[in-house]
Amino acid sequence: MSENNFSRRKFLAGAAAVGAAGAMGVGTLSSCTSGGSGSGTIGNWTPRELNLPPLLDTAPEGKELKAGVIGCGGRGSGAAFNFLNAGTGLSITALGDVFQDRLDDLKNKLKEKNVEVPEENCFIGFDAFEKVIDSGVDIVILATPPKFRPQHFEAAVKARKHVFMEKPVAVDPEGIRQVIAAAKMAEPMGLKIVTGTQRRHQHKYVNILKEINNNAIGDIISANVYWNQNQLWYRNNNPAWSEMEWMIRDWVNWCWLSGDHIVEQHVHNLDVANWFLGKLPVKALGFGSRQRRVTGDQYDNFSVDFVLDDGRQIHSMCRQINGCDGGVYETFHGTKGMSFTSQGGTATISDASGSQLFAFDDAPNSPYDQEHIDLVTCIRKDIPINEAEGTANSCLMGIMGRVSAYTGKEVTWDEMMNSDIKLGPTTYIMGNIGYIETASIPVPGKE
Repeated sequence: MSENNFSRRKFLAGAAAVGAAGAMGVGTLSSCTSGGSGSGTIGNWTPRELNLPPLLDTAPEGKELKAGVIGCGGRGSGAAFNFLNAGTGLSITALGDVFQDRLDDLKNKLKEKNVEVPEENCFIGFDAFEKVIDSGVDIVILATPPKFRPQHFEAAVKARKHVFMEKPVAVDPEGIRQVIAAAKMAEPMGLKIVTGTQRRHQHKYVNILKEINNNAIGDIISANVYWNQNQLWYRNNNPAWSEMEWMIRDWVNWCWLSGDHIVEQHVHNLDVANWFLGKLPVKALGFGSRQRRVTGDQYDNFSVDFVLDDGRQIHSMCRQINGCDGGVYETFHGTKGMSFTSQGGTATISDASGSQLFAFDDAPNSPYDQEHIDLVTCIRKDIPINEAEGTANSCLMGIMGRVSAYTGKEVTWDEMMNSDIKLGPTTYIMGNIGYIETASIPVPGKE
């Protein structure tokens, strides 16, 4: 695969054309800047309204809810069972995927749990999402590769369906704007939208945020958010597969399908930063590289400094390379102390001398189940919840860091929100589309 010249000009094409998209970008940024340590004035701390989920142990009984799964791979299969675990009166009644084997695999797993999905509600192809949405379901579970998420989400909202939508919600600015527009459309309809940033549904994270909001660490001065782990999975090409089939089966390694791992995986940590700070960055400068990846066109590592409008910084780091030290956690440094949260283990708050003030562990529920418990609870109790725009903002933060690393240039929030970047082929067909031969690895610093 040849290297290529990925210039800043190419990545920021259309950024000057503000128009309606620009107005949306400004509104989105300003809507997240109020309150707490996100107020923009250090030493003038005030609490903010957190709008936390109910976090019940199980969803309350209520009307029967039928869900359809769009994307039957590993995450879609997991989400199907997470939904069924959320409470009583829940069923999976429709499945959709582009691959028959994936659909059959989930269908058989459900059958083992005495959940029968009728054959007439099993759909294959790039248009399967439309058929699942139209099959009489109440809830749509969106778990395809992320590139397809904005189109599927918009269709679900227009059909007035509640949605569980896996992260990331988009891979490019065009998709981000589509998701934000659909999220705003969903609000007056009373639709409930939960996304796959499950830390917002995790007891220890919620408890730490409550203490931060009670002034436990004072004003947040800076943050470090990291996801460093071993190499993720990949699929070698199979001569029996077409080009499109290989890329979709290997989707987590292709930027147009996943957004690169700073967006696909590290979005969890970036979302915690936005959530705890109550504020979005205005610019980013980062770097990254490709050292050992086997397939696709992505980087192996990123390191990005995000800057808020008041000068505070968030340092972001993510890596997927074997044989390196790892760590998946977030640290927030305040004027009175610091907090520590992580994927596993105990979440803590310490004072300036290092003495531990608070420690929280998770409840027995898996956070993956808790997301669906909260979704079903909000539907049955008619509690407002719509996480799509917030997760779209966190994804755009990852996109901003990705573009900065790819180009070696500073990138601003407004440039990204108003960019016409659109990744991927223009036509989705299960065949050889000539995409791989033109794919290239970004080389920063070249115009």
